[in-house]
Amino acid sequence: PFEGVAWTPRPPQGPPQDCFACIAKPPALRQASPVLSPSSDVYLMESKSCKGDSLRPAVPCKHSVEKKTMTNPTTVIEIYPDTTEVNDYYLWSIFNFVYLNFCCLGFIALAYSLKVRDKKLLNDLNGAVEDAKTARLFNITSSALATFCIILIFIFLRYPLTDY
Repeated sequence: PFEGVAWTPRPPQGPPQDCFACIAKPPALRQASPVLSPSSDVYLMESKSCKGDSLRPAVPCKHSVEKKTMTNPTTVIEIYPDTTEVNDYYLWSIFNFVYLNFCCLGFIALAYSLKVRDKKLLNDLNGAVEDAKTARLFNITSSALATFCIILIFIFLRYPLTDY
């Protein structure tokens, strides 16, 4: 069935000639490949016109594969956690700074709100969450104290202390 095809024994698999890392290893450290003798039952043969055989695929040297991937440019895509979920309370801080700046608490809240924005840009999610909690605390304190003072002012304007 295979007229005109000359079969020759396949040489044992060895490292490719261009791989310095495999050639430089001493023979004792090289991976041993099974060499079958012509007297054994299974003898791998290869056609002169065919590059591979269906029994055993050719195994490339691992160093040439590493070398190939090292020289090819690669694109690295880093996926960061979603920092849009961290609220920076920026508008509330500006409102407290401009209108309700009780003992400079609105200014401190504004400073922490800006730190939250900076840490979100740097993808420091833990630091952004901590500074957001601090900004919220200063905003709540500034709003509550300023509101309390405004209510006291209205009460004292309505009922002056001279009436008592």
